[in-house]
Amino acid sequence: MPARKKAHSDPACPPPRGVLIAIGGHEDKSPNPGTEPAAEYAPDSILRRFVQELRGKGPVIVVPVASEEPEAAAKDYVDLFTSLGVKRVEVFNVHERDEAQDEATLALLNEAAGIMFTGGDQLRLTALLGGTTWLHRLKERYTHDEIVIAGTSAGATAMSTPMIYQGRNDAGMLKDEIHVTTGLQFVHDVAIDTHFVARGRIIRMAQIIATNPGCIGLGLEEDTGIVITEGREMEVIGSGVVTVVDGHQSTASTIHLIEPGEAFSIRDVRVHILSCGERYTLPVQEDLHK
Repeated sequence: MPARKKAHSDPACPPPRGVLIAIGGHEDKSPNPGTEPAAEYAPDSILRRFVQELRGKGPVIVVPVASEEPEAAAKDYVDLFTSLGVKRVEVFNVHERDEAQDEATLALLNEAAGIMFTGGDQLRLTALLGGTTWLHRLKERYTHDEIVIAGTSAGATAMSTPMIYQGRNDAGMLKDEIHVTTGLQFVHDVAIDTHFVARGRIIRMAQIIATNPGCIGLGLEEDTGIVITEGREMEVIGSGVVTVVDGHQSTASTIHLIEPGEAFSIRDVRVHILSCGERYTLPVQEDLHK
């Protein structure tokens, strides 16, 4: 006998209580933002905002899993967060998946007030942490607790699903040159790309949107980030811009008609350019699978 369908009046899943901060890379790491050598940056740095969002007295955990030099990557953030007044900063790095199942590691995660994913290679993050008990616990905490989860560069790209993990900046117009997989899934139907203006990534994002216009593209420039609350309310922070690529109202695309290696077309895509202080509501659908 098939399972009984739930009534349409059943409440949807509640919005997450946690905060996401995705950063486009090369964020200002000076302890006193606005001073040399980063005088051109916003006077209130992205990482200072991360610290301001923390609730409780739990530790901040730096996760340098994406980096090929995890010790050096972690040290930068340990030093910075300590200088910003965080009393306890811990490092969680793994080389094998079973390290993300350790009970002591999970106990530390249960205490954490904030998580910081460093840059590097986002595929390392998903390959080593995807499906682990550690990631499942982090998602539980993001849903039910006031935890702050931040990521920069690869750490930001990995937050979303779909996740871009490979693709030349100069070949974004060619079908199949851009590769995607499932990310860490803190936000769904959203693709995050970083170093967006500096590396000219608008066309490769447009290809992602062409393959499924139900997805929203968020292109984060360097030293620029987004703060997402309630799973959908987005605020831009930092010194640059965020490019929102919205294909929901697109009228035509050739991506499904052309051969690999050919240039694609897409029409009537909406693009928003948002600077610090601007807000945007992600068109996240209510849970349809009750």
